[in-house]
Amino acid sequence: MEQTPAAATAAETGATPKLRELFREDWLVGAAVNRDTIVSHADLLDVHFNSVTPENEMKFASLHPAENVYAFDDADAIVRFARERGMNVRGHTLVWHNQTPDWVFSEDGDPDRPADRDTLLARMKAHIDTVVRRYRGDVYAWDVVNEAVADEGPDVLRDTKWLRIAGEAYIAKAFEYAHEADPDALLFYNDYNECQPAKREKIYGLVRSLLERGVPVHGIGMQAHWNLFTPAPNDIRAAIERYASLGVQVQITEMDVSVYGHEDRRTDLREPTGEMLRLQEERYRQFFAVFREYRDVISGVTFWGVADDRTWLDHFPVRSRKDWPLLFDTRHRPKAAFRAVAELARPKP
Repeated sequence: MEQTPAAATAAETGATPKLRELFREDWLVGAAVNRDTIVSHADLLDVHFNSVTPENEMKFASLHPAENVYAFDDADAIVRFARERGMNVRGHTLVWHNQTPDWVFSEDGDPDRPADRDTLLARMKAHIDTVVRRYRGDVYAWDVVNEAVADEGPDVLRDTKWLRIAGEAYIAKAFEYAHEADPDALLFYNDYNECQPAKREKIYGLVRSLLERGVPVHGIGMQAHWNLFTPAPNDIRAAIERYASLGVQVQITEMDVSVYGHEDRRTDLREPTGEMLRLQEERYRQFFAVFREYRDVISGVTFWGVADDRTWLDHFPVRSRKDWPLLFDTRHRPKAAFRAVAELARPKP
């Protein structure tokens, strides 16, 4: 009889080191969770993690689907789960161009009539006030603005409705509103492709300009959606050093390591090949070796998921293609990549 994931893990837990204990002196160890996985993956969460990030449940569209309607049940359940276990919570995310409902940017619900600048900023403030104050004391850090920097070209900022209507000041306003709502929370700017040199410099320049104006930015979140081939360890080092030079915290906020290269569009695999797992093990070893070099500035490492049976990469960038990007397999057992990471946490004799 095949073991369930929970049973398989329970049988091995005694011999498996706990991630949260291995890195207790270094950083918080987090996982992205949702209303389902706090139940289905509680076996791993209880043992290995001391921080959680709601995967979608605190995004604008989830919490605030209509102007006078808030939906807190799912986010509340995650916060309650964390509180009962003494876990930290990262809030994700207050302002983003995706998963923000159309009403936020429109006049009287008419998508053909854009809201004016004052209306949009007032709506942003009302949303941030309501959400951040509700979770004050439970959420220790917020991804305040997410993915506002352009990937390519000369422009620093991504072309979004936030930018078109409110101008670049919307970013500073978001941080100011969040700080007013909870002066004790750590406030992060969060982005992906954060190790690519051109985008790294844009992120650095944006955060530097905010800090020079006295905007309360406390950290930069490196999403770390990486794969078997990119980024190079030296590019990660360069990014961490560049961001840390601003005097802010650095956190790894959404880590996973896809077994596919960026251009690989195969859909025929039903399980990872041995070579994929070998390369993934080596990549996790490389990445965590770099993290250990910078443990004085890295305050958290969060994986975007808990185990390979539930990962957003099953639907991105190729829809309905199975991926295996995390440290625990589809039966919740530690992979070779887990063992590589655990070995790096142990002090050398």
